[in-house]
Amino acid sequence: MTAPFDRLRAQPFDKLRGALAADPRPRTLGFDRTPRGERAAAVLMLFTRDADPSLTFVTRAETLRNHAGQVALPGGAVDPGDIDATDTALREAEEEVGLAPEFVEVLGALPTYVPGSSFLITPVVALVRPDCVLRPNPYEVADLFEVPLDFLLNPANHRHHAFEANGVVRNWLSMPYMDRGPQRFVWGATAGMIRNLYRFLAASGAQPA
Repeated sequence: MTAPFDRLRAQPFDKLRGALAADPRPRTLGFDRTPRGERAAAVLMLFTRDADPSLTFVTRAETLRNHAGQVALPGGAVDPGDIDATDTALREAEEEVGLAPEFVEVLGALPTYVPGSSFLITPVVALVRPDCVLRPNPYEVADLFEVPLDFLLNPANHRHHAFEANGVVRNWLSMPYMDRGPQRFVWGATAGMIRNLYRFLAASGAQPA
């Protein structure tokens, strides 16, 4: 394996790789729709920086039909030609941010995430080489930015919210981040998947609980 990835393994990613491989819960989605009608999808949790890992996010273009202007992870729905969730995540990341697969080392996938929508999402965890240059697709991505992993995995930054709709109380998370620029409002399913990553790292011993 290449030297850039070797340096990244000084971080807790080796333990995460082992924990992902050992966990039996479902995450590989090789179908277009589930028996209940949900659409299978995958997102890429792309980590970079050897000394101070960060996670790559996109701000979706305002012209998109769904979730316009929102902060998200690169990804999208499974296409019929996709082999599995990893194939979906890498294909979507290449389309959205110009990520060439040869710059990526996939560590594994987190268990399937079930948001309050018509999708079932598999988060695919990967490392990107530091020499990779991303080129966002302006038709899909308005902005591309990174948030330090230390910030995202600090539970003090996980804000809990609740609202009532039709007599049902619904809970959701946010992780607002600001660093010498506009506030990046990470929320909803994206924040929920990051929270699951935090729990997974804590359970694996790679991250303090």
